[in-house]
Amino acid sequence: MSEVAVRFGSNLARLRERAGITQEEMSFRASLHRTEIGLLERGGRIPRIDTLAKLAGALGVPTSSLLDGIDWQPGEFTRGGFRLRSPNETSL
Repeated sequence: MSEVAVRFGSNLARLRERAGITQEEMSFRASLHRTEIGLLERGGRIPRIDTLAKLAGALGVPTSSLLDGIDWQPGEFTRGGFRLRSPNETSL
């Protein structure tokens, strides 16, 4: 289980409970199998983008609500390149 999947599942369960619906009703609204809802809520799977849209639509919330607390930070990366020395500089 990844930390992202667990956080997503927690968000999904919280929003579903706030809406006052069962996993079964959620699955019907989102056109997903009930076991899929349980698997997502437990953090056993990360949803595909179409599933994310279905879940948000079924809950009547923006997709960003399901991604609350999940942020991406780009890694550090520097490209190599040429540096031209001035005529006065000596090579190493």
